[in-house]
Amino acid sequence: QVQLVESGGGLVQAGGSLRLSCTASGSINSIKAMGWYRQAPGKERELVARFTSGDGPNYTDSVRSRFTISRDNAKNTMYLQMNSLKPEDTGDYYCNAILIHGVHNRYLEIWGQGTLVTVSS
Repeated sequence: QVQLVESGGGLVQAGGSLRLSCTASGSINSIKAMGWYRQAPGKERELVARFTSGDGPNYTDSVRSRFTISRDNAKNTMYLQMNSLKPEDTGDYYCNAILIHGVHNRYLEIWGQGTLVTVSS
């Protein structure tokens, strides 16, 4: 069974920092894309930052220069360093991965369970 497990959310004051982690486990052959999405209360889920295979990271405009996505391929782990947090960054943050798994090399898109980030003003 392939799964994503996130950690690192919490409550922080505006201007503070948090670091999220996401680890993929299971019978993973390769990861084609991996990224962070967020969903604020009453809003649709949106892309925050993402890696795709062979490309550098891309960010949504509202977090560029404040957030940094990174990965440790050996550990199948991705991080999101969030600095200069703003109240509008509040929401549930979800890890997403598109990967190839199992003995039949099947494509799979999976989501983590989400971790809550709350930024107080």
